[in-house]
Amino acid sequence: MIDLKKNIFPILLLFIQPIFMASNLVVARGGVEYVPPISLAFWRWTLVFIILLPFTYVSLKKNYRIIKKEYKKLFFLGAMGCGVCGAFPFLAGQTTTVTNMGIIYTSSPIFIILISSIFFNEKINLTKVIGLIACLLGVFAIIIKGDFYLLINLNFTIGDLWMLAAAIGWALYSIYLFYWKTDLEIFQRFTLVAFFGAVSLLPFYISEEIIFERTLFNREFFMWVIFAAVSPGIIAFSLYTIAQKKLGASLTGFTLYIFTIYGAIYGYFLFGEKLENYHFIGTVLVFFGVYLAKKTNVKKI
Repeated sequence: MIDLKKNIFPILLLFIQPIFMASNLVVARGGVEYVPPISLAFWRWTLVFIILLPFTYVSLKKNYRIIKKEYKKLFFLGAMGCGVCGAFPFLAGQTTTVTNMGIIYTSSPIFIILISSIFFNEKINLTKVIGLIACLLGVFAIIIKGDFYLLINLNFTIGDLWMLAAAIGWALYSIYLFYWKTDLEIFQRFTLVAFFGAVSLLPFYISEEIIFERTLFNREFFMWVIFAAVSPGIIAFSLYTIAQKKLGASLTGFTLYIFTIYGAIYGYFLFGEKLENYHFIGTVLVFFGVYLAKKTNVKKI
């Protein structure tokens, strides 16, 4: 049992942290109007690394041997957590809504369960199978916007597929973050994940600059990059770490569902997005599916 009086601040964080976490969807929807998506992701994580490095440099220097031993794993975590999950939502924001992005991203726990079963022999019972199907149907309903005509003609929004790929990327990041044990402290590891995330994005950023769109280093660029690095980056991560330390991983996982609600609120007030029937149907199916999947007493990620 959790002592509410003793843990009132961490419990409040369950509602405060998603405000900053969901602001990444605002960046994905609004920032890409001024900064190319890959450029936005690259400079965001570069700035996170630059901000964190002065606080972790001494300890990282002392742990050089650990870093040398773990750098391949750190690169994979950076590529998934900052590369795929950093760039794909920004690519999605060009053609889909904040509401869609938030709901589709909530399906990530289902992919965690599915991938864990395939690669780490996690057991899936009938309840989890039903939950998995319900969640995928919910995401599918949103992607085709409740219109099977779009499915028949394969005429759905590419942004929804980018967001689905980001949800899978976050699942891979979460799984390996859990299974790959480390001797580094949390912020040391986060600093290196941000660094390798920027490194993984570098060739794609250069390609974007040469082939697709040049970055204009103007006021809007600095405003969006700084906001992306600080709000959904450093602040969201720090608050999540505090809440997880006090309340545990399972309860802190509820921030992802509150994140969806805040995402819809941001979309409604900032971008004039409308909530359609398929949003409600998809949300109910996703939440119901995740509830069933997490209900059983098996090892949780």
